[in-house]
Amino acid sequence: MTDLANLPVPVWRDELEHDYAALAERLEPLVPCLEIPLHLPWIEAINRLKKQRGAVIMAHSYQSPEIFHGVADITGDSLGLAQAAADCDAELIVLCGVHFMAETAKILAPHKTVLLPDLEAGCSLASSITAADVLALRAQHPGVPVVSYANTSAAVKAQSDAICTSANAVQVVESMGTDQVIFLPDEFLGRHVAKQTAVEIILWHGRCEVHERFTAQEVRHVREQFGTRVVAHPECSPEVLAEADFVGSTTAMGKWLARERPARVAMVTECSMADNLKSQFPQTEFIKPCNLCPHMQRITLQNIYACLRDLRHAIEIPADVSQRARAALERMLAVGRRERV
Repeated sequence: MTDLANLPVPVWRDELEHDYAALAERLEPLVPCLEIPLHLPWIEAINRLKKQRGAVIMAHSYQSPEIFHGVADITGDSLGLAQAAADCDAELIVLCGVHFMAETAKILAPHKTVLLPDLEAGCSLASSITAADVLALRAQHPGVPVVSYANTSAAVKAQSDAICTSANAVQVVESMGTDQVIFLPDEFLGRHVAKQTAVEIILWHGRCEVHERFTAQEVRHVREQFGTRVVAHPECSPEVLAEADFVGSTTAMGKWLARERPARVAMVTECSMADNLKSQFPQTEFIKPCNLCPHMQRITLQNIYACLRDLRHAIEIPADVSQRARAALERMLAVGRRERV
């Protein structure tokens, strides 16, 4: 049996040009063409290795195109990946995303091995609040349930009554059946939710370092300069959302594009999202007011290969934390995806 831990570094061979011609054609408009020959040996090696390991590779929509199109078996937003982690048959999952996503996969699939290619792939929202902060909020607001955004640590999820994503935040808040809800940690998503429900939202002041950088002035400039329609993620500021033609989760954005088929569109979200949609909507010109997530960009073909080869960076969560976080996540999954497009 081959010693997978001592595999050589992937190198170019001429046959790759033929074997991966279709993928190269798909990647050509998405990444610099000179990079494609550098990516293909790693893509081939990862795809071979994941078969040998019996692994499933999951990639968030913010992953770079060579990962999203080249090696991922399952792609999607936080909710989609959470559901896939619970449902897939593989015993080994490689989560190409950030730390809280890998934790979520492990919580929903506790007996499976979940690997994260880079343990430093974090999230400004997840780091903005701790379990101690949640307990302090509960003490300030006795009896008020806590709904936490998926972009939180396992420890914070364990102190929450339910989890939500941007695709079902309103419905999860309303499912609490109370007049007030503590909503954590994204201030802007919380404000967006508050506009759509009669439930009083008690906010925490966390923000996504990618989405908070967009400004209403930038959006107006893009619209005026390029005559484009605008879609925005609800982690953006209320002023940015007010300028958008559509506001929704990453999955909802794709559904909106499929329905509207705009000639031009500006995606006010993480930059890789537009790259990964280009091949699906070739008739649409994507105007990118571009901000990249530095944490998502920590995931590379090289460290995906290394974590599969060495089975390194396995996610471990204390059993009591995992059980309580799982109950909050299952409450989210019971609500499901209710976003209207």
